[in-house]
Amino acid sequence: MTPDQLEKLLTRRESATMERKESARELPRSLFESVCAFLNQDGGTILLGVADDGAIVGVEADAVERLTAEIVNLSNNPQKLNPPFILSPLSVDYQGKQVLVLQVPVSSQIHRCNGIVYDRGHEDDFRVTDPVRIAAMVNRKQNYYTELTVYPYLHVSDFEPGLLDKARRLIRAMTPKHPWLPLSDEELLLKAGFWRNDPLTGREGYTLAAGLMFGKEEAIHQLVPHYKIDALVRRVNLDRYDDRLNIRVNLIKAYDLLMDFVAKHLSDPFYLDGIQRVSLRDKIFREIVANLLVHREYTDARPATLIIYRDRVETTNAAHPHGQGPIAPEHFTPYSKNPTLSKFFMQMGRGEELGSGVLNVNKYLPLYAKGAKPQFVEGDPFVSVVPLPSETREKTREKTREKILRLIQERPGITTEELSSIIVVSPKGIEWNFKKLKEEGVIRRVGADKGGHWEVIGLSGAENRK
Repeated sequence: MTPDQLEKLLTRRESATMERKESARELPRSLFESVCAFLNQDGGTILLGVADDGAIVGVEADAVERLTAEIVNLSNNPQKLNPPFILSPLSVDYQGKQVLVLQVPVSSQIHRCNGIVYDRGHEDDFRVTDPVRIAAMVNRKQNYYTELTVYPYLHVSDFEPGLLDKARRLIRAMTPKHPWLPLSDEELLLKAGFWRNDPLTGREGYTLAAGLMFGKEEAIHQLVPHYKIDALVRRVNLDRYDDRLNIRVNLIKAYDLLMDFVAKHLSDPFYLDGIQRVSLRDKIFREIVANLLVHREYTDARPATLIIYRDRVETTNAAHPHGQGPIAPEHFTPYSKNPTLSKFFMQMGRGEELGSGVLNVNKYLPLYAKGAKPQFVEGDPFVSVVPLPSETREKTREKTREKILRLIQERPGITTEELSSIIVVSPKGIEWNFKKLKEEGVIRRVGADKGGHWEVIGLSGAENRK
């Protein structure tokens, strides 16, 4: 989080999703009551080191690291917060003073602080002791967050071998002393919220979120038979596709496959942030891909899609919308659609604090595609549109023709299918280019259609200009 982003938070008054607390050297006694209330309601932001009236008091510099560690450890302690929900505050230097920003997502479970359920009102936290009200809170989350559906016959043997070890490596790379690292597989899955006792049915077991995150392909399709993610390139063939990736594997592997697909088809211009090389493409699309995966409604039969066009990338995923219409980054309130999945992605470093997707894409996209602005449209489905660096249609055609001519010269007998696979243009697109190049007198066919080959006899427009 940047000082500018914190400044925007400081302009907001205390509300159902905003809390300020003074804490120069010690954590406020009521901190985890507020954490519990936010988890149980709609999530929110807690600013430590800020007075009720908005004055910046600051957290003393030598206490920041200690208080950060206390928050991490206490949020992972079922004696304080049950079930645990690990949280990591951010330290922001604002006008020479340290402010700890604690972003608390909404949870798919009901939490207790010191054994007591808390809920959030207009500006305050309040205890909930009435069993009927607690049951209503459970029922609301049960109906809304399908990721917590319990499957009693889902077992560790249904999870892909080695995937938990990979998750640990990713977590360790982000946080070397993360409290989950010493845990056994079963303990880690419990702490992360993937094992649950359903208070409405009395069933306990691994959840849909666990199956989606770690499951073997066949196990996932027993849970959600319609599960599919479509990644397409539509630059030449707009009716079908130039390249396609059909993904039906767990979310950890799906993330890697989607990022590889993006890297295959999108450029990554050189950019220095100070003296360090930064991949703008990765900065943008790690957020787009993570949001596509963790904020999807997985009981909906519609596939999630990522489509690369000539001038933009569009993603769609079924969702329970928390509002309607375009999201304005300066005014939106982030809301996690699948809190368990979202939290685990964040611990692995495949997403940052709540709402980072919108903010980071808005930050880096204008550097990637000069002056471009993304669109995020809340609804069902949720839609994101990321403009790409401008490239005229003629330049795209020229590049395709240059590749065709080079490959024909290197391998005279190369087939349409082979060219299509190498250049990532549909066979019809290759045939269209052959036709145009032949009409322009650049290539000719030698021999029969079967067994013959193309021969370069002239130069394309791009080659002539060299």
